[in-house]
Amino acid sequence: MSDVRLIDQLDTIAATAWDGLHDGTNPFVAHAFLSGLETHGCLRPEWGWTPRHLTLWRDGALVAAAPGYLKHNSHGEFVFDHAWAHAYAQHGLEYFPKQLCAVPYSPVTGPRLLAATGGERQALLAAMVATASDAGLSSAHVNFHTAAEDSGFGEDWLPRVDVQYQWHNDAGWRDFADYLDAFDHRHRKNIRQERAKVARAGIGYRVVDGSDATPADLATMHRFYRQTFAEYGNHPALTLAFLDHLAETMPRSLVLVIAERANGAAVAGALCLRGRDTLYGRYWGATETIPGLHFETCYYQGIEYCLRNGLSRFEPGAQGEHKLARGFLPRTVRSRHWIAHPAFREALRTWCTDEAEAVRRYSQTLASRSPFKSTPSTRARSDADPPA
Repeated sequence: MSDVRLIDQLDTIAATAWDGLHDGTNPFVAHAFLSGLETHGCLRPEWGWTPRHLTLWRDGALVAAAPGYLKHNSHGEFVFDHAWAHAYAQHGLEYFPKQLCAVPYSPVTGPRLLAATGGERQALLAAMVATASDAGLSSAHVNFHTAAEDSGFGEDWLPRVDVQYQWHNDAGWRDFADYLDAFDHRHRKNIRQERAKVARAGIGYRVVDGSDATPADLATMHRFYRQTFAEYGNHPALTLAFLDHLAETMPRSLVLVIAERANGAAVAGALCLRGRDTLYGRYWGATETIPGLHFETCYYQGIEYCLRNGLSRFEPGAQGEHKLARGFLPRTVRSRHWIAHPAFREALRTWCTDEAEAVRRYSQTLASRSPFKSTPSTRARSDADPPA
């Protein structure tokens, strides 16, 4: 019998115990990443984030866990349920607070049910429902979980799917020239022109990981990040102290792409994280408007990094059909949702089914617009087909 505990501060759990529950492939579920968000001011109750990590213990040892948060809004989740909250309000019901199992601010697929066996994953989900019910919460949500975790969810967990644009080196490209040769003439010409514009503007690049990044590099990247959020009228959640923390505790995982003029003046940057076989693009910013700068900094430099370092995937973030023309093909991402109210659960089951069918049609349309001369599939791809 496992002892269920809700943890409101991750650094009360030993990093070795937490990280022993996953294979280290995905940096976003690492203890250093998640606890760093808490200890360096990136999560605040007034922003809707209160840590509520679900853990299972046996004989005093941690045997399973799920990163979790009590949410008072849907900020920073990237699985949009605003219509659900509105429907609750129309019926005089409270949708918030809710329970969320996810990585804050990160629309990145990865393990969410950290456990060694399928039985322990199912135990986690049962405990998630039980603790949400006991607290009187409207719902529990597991966002961007892996395909391998699908089988653990019962019928009460409603499936949702969406599309992201990702680069996968399924063809075994050796370098960027090899990659570019796979494009049809029009798209290949467009990419060459975009890259040439940046080169003619006198922009060069430095790509550094956390161990090589200087305090000035980290401060510059944070300045770019803050500027982008200010331009869109949003608050920048990540602090400079958090970037310093990543550089110190996860130096191989933190990757900075810095665009510079010949005199060393930085004009743009992209903040990425690296997993075992995947590069994850997260944030970017720039102080100058230069044609092609965004595409070079956020996409082409990342692809070159993957090709140099033998990474097979590059996930540059959520949304953006413009990524398709640059070789990022549609891939399916998934989430699961437990709704406490039986009538709403059944109504949303139909809603989720209709949404999934619309997403599949959209994915197929996107896949048919591939920029490559030939592709192995004409539909959106994922680790496995999403649930029907």
